[in-house]
Amino acid sequence: MEDRCQQFKGGGRTAPWTAVHFGPSGEWCSGWAPNVHREVVCMSCVTDKRVLRGCRCRQASVFKVESDVEGVGMRKNVLAPVMAVVMLWLAPGELVGADWPQWRGVDRAAHWREYGIVEELPDELLVRWRAPIGSGYSGPAVADGRVFITDWVEHPASRTLDGTERVIALSEESGAVLWTYEWETSYRMLSVSYAVGPRATPTVDEGRVYVVGATGRLFCFDVETGRVLWEKDYVAEYGTAVPVWGVVSAPLVDGERLIALVGGQPDALVVAFEKESGMELWRAIKVGPEMGYSQLVIYEAGGVPQLIVWHPDALASLNPENGELYWDQPWEVSMGVTVATPVRSGDYLLVSQFFNGSLMMRLNQDRPDATRLWQGQSRSELPGETDTLHAMVTTPLIIDDYVYGVDSYGELRGLDAQTGRRLWMSPEMTAQARWSTAFFVRHGDRYFVNNDEGLLIMARFTPSGYVELGRTRLIEPTAGSGSRTPHGRIAERMVNWSHPAYANGHIVHRNDREIIRASLRSDDY
Repeated sequence: MEDRCQQFKGGGRTAPWTAVHFGPSGEWCSGWAPNVHREVVCMSCVTDKRVLRGCRCRQASVFKVESDVEGVGMRKNVLAPVMAVVMLWLAPGELVGADWPQWRGVDRAAHWREYGIVEELPDELLVRWRAPIGSGYSGPAVADGRVFITDWVEHPASRTLDGTERVIALSEESGAVLWTYEWETSYRMLSVSYAVGPRATPTVDEGRVYVVGATGRLFCFDVETGRVLWEKDYVAEYGTAVPVWGVVSAPLVDGERLIALVGGQPDALVVAFEKESGMELWRAIKVGPEMGYSQLVIYEAGGVPQLIVWHPDALASLNPENGELYWDQPWEVSMGVTVATPVRSGDYLLVSQFFNGSLMMRLNQDRPDATRLWQGQSRSELPGETDTLHAMVTTPLIIDDYVYGVDSYGELRGLDAQTGRRLWMSPEMTAQARWSTAFFVRHGDRYFVNNDEGLLIMARFTPSGYVELGRTRLIEPTAGSGSRTPHGRIAERMVNWSHPAYANGHIVHRNDREIIRASLRSDDY
């Protein structure tokens, strides 16, 4: 065991520990765990589906640290306290639990690092519980034995889209409601077709949960009691013009900071708050006509952590400590529709948009800088007239030197990451309809895919095509797409546009009527 672990001493790309030492038996490891989210990251020193475990930290999160396939940069300058991490052998197939505390999970990487998960999808999933909720697009967060979700209930007599937004905390084990908090709001400024509830997934960190509503109300709650610790109103305090599809970006915790896409005037597109008090620490980037919808991410590249901000005028990189600009790449996005999360793998950094196609940057290895590698040239949304990848909601994948994603009308496409050249297209994973959506979550060498028809799919993506391993019904789609055909006709179909959570052997998902927790543990089937 010592030989296996010793290779990680001093940190590095695959396991960024600054120190590793061993107990008398050689079975104990401890070290500095880099930790943006104040969670212990347990390192794996072996292959063959075995992982070293033992630390049962606050969130009982245990993860296998693998090569930086998806480019999640571990923070060198944000170190958790020294923590003793007890490493024990885990037999193949044994389940290790992990929370899903925010949008796309730990580090916003959409990577589920648990074992004991089904190898094949059952015909019918075992649903542990169901709980009634109102409407919304926000996904659940799972942490501290709780499930957090936001929703909206329109006032019965409302003729102007007035109603109540809520955050609900449920027991992860039973689905029982532990507490709720609600606030009055109006969706009169939103597109009527999509005025159905909050968009942003809650963010959980160190006993607090951060929630932002569709009209820019930001709250910090105590996870146990639901007590409001502090709050901000983007419109009242920052002069934010709420975009037509609402405030979507979930706040991001970085050390002692909470960083949010606020859209404040004139130079507060991004604002960092002290996470405990809500005091403003810094603001950055001039706001244009639109604030955008993209999620903030932090990647380590060029020797430093970089806050990646994709907004309607540019793709920018900031120093998350003070908001200073490292670099930006001008790129005007039609209608401000910056939705998909910027995705990184190695030196690649990709963003993709419905009308404007994709932009691929190459990150500098020596300093915080980047150069444009390629950019799509098509400005059409029509399937036959697009090039590269025109994603709407779906965040693409980068695997090795290939890009995979869902295009404008539901086509699953594979691209050469070096050039953007399209290699193949498949209509099999999603409906061939405008704004079709699927969410990809990596699990080992395969992916769990949630399409907007409420199906759960298991698949692999290869340079030669899409390989489906199975599918099953997960939840009923209950929201109207509000979309149009290429010829302008209304093509209303029922969809589910919420990202599920994968946590502690289960998938947690919602529609506009209920939230469910279903087992993906192999020993349940």
